Amino acid sequence: MSKFKELSSEQIRQHVDTEQAYEVYEKRLKEYDQRYSGSMSWKTSTNDKEYLYKKTNGIWKSLGPRAPETETIYNQFHSGRENSKERVTRLAQRLDELAPVNRAMALGRVPLLTARIIRALDKLGLIGTAVDVVGTNALFVYERLAGVHITSGLLSTQDVDLLMDSRFNLRLIAKDFSNKGLIGLLQKIDHSFAPLAKNSYRAANREGFLVDLIKPTPKNVMTTGGKSRFSADADDLQAIEIEGLSWLVNSPKTSAVVIDQRGYPLSFSCPDPRAFALHKFWLSRRADRDAAKKVRDGMQARVVAELIRTRLPHLSFESNDLQALPLALRQLAPEFLPVEDGEEPSLTPNW
Repeated sequence: MSKFKELSSEQIRQHVDTEQAYEVYEKRLKEYDQRYSGSMSWKTSTNDKEYLYKKTNGIWKSLGPRAPETETIYNQFHSGRENSKERVTRLAQRLDELAPVNRAMALGRVPLLTARIIRALDKLGLIGTAVDVVGTNALFVYERLAGVHITSGLLSTQDVDLLMDSRFNLRLIAKDFSNKGLIGLLQKIDHSFAPLAKNSYRAANREGFLVDLIKPTPKNVMTTGGKSRFSADADDLQAIEIEGLSWLVNSPKTSAVVIDQRGYPLSFSCPDPRAFALHKFWLSRRADRDAAKKVRDGMQARVVAELIRTRLPHLSFESNDLQALPLALRQLAPEFLPVEDGEEPSLTPNW
């Protein structure tokens, strides 16, 4: 029985329409946030002269006394902001129109809570820089790249794994995030999220949905692996070091626009599907791995390898862009790839 269901031409067209609308929306929203954030107004000084002030991140800055030049700045700012706001509003309405159609066409794939967490991280600029999505949720990106839906139960998940790249710069994180860190962000989405223990890498909400913060073990086991938290808050999640994750951190990254279960798009990055397949296959052969997880790891490795072989043939396991992965790991590829059809099997021994 096939593990994939190829998308129909109508589904592909709808997905492409949604992707295009979402990409334009993201671009216009970014423009609105960068060019028209804050406010601008006239203020009268103690000498009864009017000055133009712009407020950004809570700080007022004078742009000069009232004059033709500052009046032009004032008018351009307010008219430009209204026009930009109108464009973003229309695009948001377009995504609202597409969402029920996406649901009706069975394009909604990503669990809602997972999508909200990823969107919140992406809004802060962390997805693809400080954090990548790994584990089962990466399969949503791979199936989109391949133009199929994975039909087995391998997509069933009640958690999200966040791979932390400790090389990121903490100063680039927005203040409203860094004060309480990842746990603060999760609690804004669902107030029932809480760490499972002090200094835990895992948080859960009241329904048992789990968020794990993980990171690679350092090359030198006698040293610490750099940053483990997104804030200094004692309640923030602390990433756990796990062997083998350095392969995923250092592998090429890939991303795609996917659709959540309500029909709304989002985009996130994850490790290259070849790195995912190799890593999962390696996990499935570890003696210390939980037996049930080993079976699932092996199945996910093979399904992604089959996606690559049949739908993404431009991705080669022998490509130079996988040099960050150990040779011993790359040499596992032939073991989970099917034998290509060749000559008819011989009916006699090779005397």
